[in-house]
Amino acid sequence: MNRLIWFGMAVCSLLMAARADAQVSREYQLKAVFLYHFAQFTEWPTNAFAATNSPIVIGILGVDPFGSVLDSVVTNEVVNGRRIVVERFSRVEDIKTCHILFIAASEARILPRIIQALQDRPILTVSEIEESATRRGVMVRMFTADNRIRLRVNLNAVSSAHLTLSSKLLRAAEVFPKEDP
Repeated sequence: MNRLIWFGMAVCSLLMAARADAQVSREYQLKAVFLYHFAQFTEWPTNAFAATNSPIVIGILGVDPFGSVLDSVVTNEVVNGRRIVVERFSRVEDIKTCHILFIAASEARILPRIIQALQDRPILTVSEIEESATRRGVMVRMFTADNRIRLRVNLNAVSSAHLTLSSKLLRAAEVFPKEDP
């Protein structure tokens, strides 16, 4: 049922982004919508924002697979009184303010260095890098299985960054390590 709700939200948000680049695959259109929804289902510590009206920054590190789709999805969107903006980074050292960071597949080779540089910062890291990414510190891994976008969440990494994920998000994901019943 929860996966159906997620899919419904994704489809509705995709309709808002209908003007998106034709070259961006349906998969990345859906992943862009997921990134937007992560902002709704993540709670950051108050010190993650410079001011009460600071925006939520969704960053992309590396080669951007979204084109303008992600920008279209978040245009005019507000979560908890905060606008959402998209920033692109070519190096992890360039990241000053960021709340959700999509680590592109182009960065797989240096993933350990990226995770170490962001350690203990309140940044929700998201990637589609191979299966071991969550074991190596990525907080949310998006992957495709049975023609659906799936999520795998590393709760230890989320907790280390002092973030809280909504139970709605966790119910829609494979959680690692497993939560106690």
